[in-house]
Amino acid sequence: MRKTPLRLAGMVALACTTALGAQAPGQAPQPAPSGQPQFRVAIDYVTTDVIARNNQDQFVADLTKADFEIFEDGVKQEITSLTLVHGGRVHNLAAPPPPTAQEGIILPPSRPRNDTAGRIFLIIVDDLHLDFRNTGRIRDLFKKISKTLVHEGDMFSIVSTGPSSLAIDPTYDRKILDEAIKKITGNGLKPSDVIQGAEGSDGPSEVRYRAHVAFSTAYDMLSQMEKINNRRKAVIWVSNGYDFNPFSESRLGEDPVFGGRFGQTREEGRQQQDQFKGSQFADADLARELAEITRTANRANATLYTIDPRGLVAGSDLDEQLDPVEFGEYVRKTQDSLRVLAEETGGIAVVNQNNFDKGLKRIDAETSDYYMLGYSSTNPDPLKRTRRIEVKLVNKPGVNVWSRTSYSLRQLPAATQK
Repeated sequence: MRKTPLRLAGMVALACTTALGAQAPGQAPQPAPSGQPQFRVAIDYVTTDVIARNNQDQFVADLTKADFEIFEDGVKQEITSLTLVHGGRVHNLAAPPPPTAQEGIILPPSRPRNDTAGRIFLIIVDDLHLDFRNTGRIRDLFKKISKTLVHEGDMFSIVSTGPSSLAIDPTYDRKILDEAIKKITGNGLKPSDVIQGAEGSDGPSEVRYRAHVAFSTAYDMLSQMEKINNRRKAVIWVSNGYDFNPFSESRLGEDPVFGGRFGQTREEGRQQQDQFKGSQFADADLARELAEITRTANRANATLYTIDPRGLVAGSDLDEQLDPVEFGEYVRKTQDSLRVLAEETGGIAVVNQNNFDKGLKRIDAETSDYYMLGYSSTNPDPLKRTRRIEVKLVNKPGVNVWSRTSYSLRQLPAATQK
């Protein structure tokens, strides 16, 4: 099984457990007796993608419904549908129940005849967290994505978080992707920008703002993907990662008395100390943001695949003059944030490596060969928002499975609870 960075993963798990999540609407519980609070929660038909591989890392394509067991919060569920997608071909091994009418996003008018076999990719270009000096390397990466990952029959959309200004609706035309690549430009903050930038009560103001823009963009797009059913949905998230409290020692300065920068007055030094006290919960704040994104992705049955175009990071640029230990800590935390996003949704993080071809081929394989299991939840606790999912194989030694590990219920709007 893949391992998630311990510190951030623990925080994300705690945030997922304590926050009120959501799932697509379905059948609501019976009204509570008069005078008692009522919580209307919708539980829809639950589907989850499952990847099965043997010890040689080869996809196992001969499994049946009897080979799988699925548990929700430890309660065994009855699998009512099983679909195998292998090599671009769809095989309905067990038919799902009749679908309910549901409003979805508008798909492009022109599509291949075998539409259900294709995949849906959302490509997030987080140019607010990509280095300008790496623009050439970043564009080369996206050219590899276009060549290796996006095939004929795949539908994709592209959105950027910053000045690359990409907002491409779902399309099958790969020429649009090739044209969009030419517009991608890194616009991330340099370490010196962070160190010398304005400080708010919770740390560097610009750092928080940019991260919130990126997360909001992803959240909105994932919410739209939730409306699409019976398709393999993957998010390719290209970013340098996130850290809400970067270069804390360098930002604190070098004044041995007040802890502020040289030349500050006593009062300015105290104000700066107060600001840094407010940033001590930065890791917890970041974990909550990541938890909200992973909840939304799991609700949409979308898998996040994160890619750090920096590759192997040896050290900071020579003109930055940063403490190597502090810079290494920053790189580790940003990479860990990408690992959490991927691994909490059943994906992989291509970080700290220069062999992007290997990572892209792995993503291509995982999105091309998979099983889709479906069941109607019989969870005994209708008020529990976050549900843990565990998929097991029966008497299949040497075969490992990966899938999302949770989903969250969506509380119905207040107007429907009257």
